[in-house]
Amino acid sequence: VQEEKIFAGKVLRLHVCTMEGAEWLEEVPEDTTVEKLKERCLKHCVPGSLEDPKTVTHHKLIHATSEKVLTDTKTVLEENIQDRDVLLLIKKRAPPPLPKMADVSAEEKRKQEQKAPDKDAILKATANLPSRNVDRTVAHHNMRDFQTELRKILVSLIEVAQKLLALNPDAVELFKKANAMLDEDEEDRVDEIALRQLTEMGFPESRAVKALRLNHMSVTQAMEWLIEHADDPTVDAPLPGQTPSETTAEAAGASSAEATVGPTSEAGGEEAKDELTEIFKKIRRKREFRPDPRAVIALMEMGFDEKEVVDALRVNNNQQNAACEWLLGDRKPSPEDLDKGIDTNSPLFQAILENPVVQLGLTNPKTLLAFEDMLENPLNSTQWMNDPETGPVMLQISRIFQTLNRT
Repeated sequence: VQEEKIFAGKVLRLHVCTMEGAEWLEEVPEDTTVEKLKERCLKHCVPGSLEDPKTVTHHKLIHATSEKVLTDTKTVLEENIQDRDVLLLIKKRAPPPLPKMADVSAEEKRKQEQKAPDKDAILKATANLPSRNVDRTVAHHNMRDFQTELRKILVSLIEVAQKLLALNPDAVELFKKANAMLDEDEEDRVDEIALRQLTEMGFPESRAVKALRLNHMSVTQAMEWLIEHADDPTVDAPLPGQTPSETTAEAAGASSAEATVGPTSEAGGEEAKDELTEIFKKIRRKREFRPDPRAVIALMEMGFDEKEVVDALRVNNNQQNAACEWLLGDRKPSPEDLDKGIDTNSPLFQAILENPVVQLGLTNPKTLLAFEDMLENPLNSTQWMNDPETGPVMLQISRIFQTLNRT
């Protein structure tokens, strides 16, 4: 017996298949390399193929069960091939031919043609075009112009609405209802359920009311604020812009208004007019600007005086960041500028007054209330834009302004 046969490894019987459907059995020792096995397979299925040394490298053996491509330098044992396993002999896909230089140039040219132009190319191509599009800064400026003009428009429309409503024989009764409407929709009213939750936890009612107002009626945030400021000596101090005496006076004013409306409603025209004026004053007092308490505290902590902080928030629609910039800047517009109306002879104001929807709306007390509220609390404008009675009026004012602003 030859020595190599004594020390030879275990012989494995492997089933080999090709893509053309040929199948046969190869018997090889387990220490045979995959490359040698591939040569035997090619010699069996493609006679004379080994004359070209590239033939072996252009084929691969795949283990059918694991779908693993076998490595040429490894042995059958190292690839963990077992007796009776099935192998696939497959010709490798030919690599795509390298593109010719002419093709590369054509492809690069095509990519360059499809590439978006850069800023310099755009400016060069549009240098001779007339400027029509408004940039963002101009659009933002126009938006601020609209806000400024809208305030002036509202100031002048309030005067017109008051005069129109004063001519109505039922004006006093209408504004008594409007006054009652304000009482029902008081902005300072506290959520009773939220207040009860806090008082049931043991917090004093006045302190809980303050916490809820500071935290926009959020029970969780109000509770955190109460715990955080439990030992604060100023925890029971009234909010900036609000004092107990003012609240009491307001309540007294409202009750006196109700008391005086009754007996004077039957008086002469002059007395009714005076009474209407007093009701207007009371309504305006109820609609006075209410600064955001959190913004007031934050800006005062920066060293600003309370009055100038309230002015800044009023000018900037309760926006804390804008108010801070106003305080640090030239403080334009001033609070006094907010009370100036629009030129009543201007084409814009005349177009607004000639609009039938606006004319009809000015005879509705609710429209006057909406104007007053938006004047002092611009953040409430969305509420009035969505109101079925006041929304159409505001929409027409906006359309007229935008139409005349474009011409």
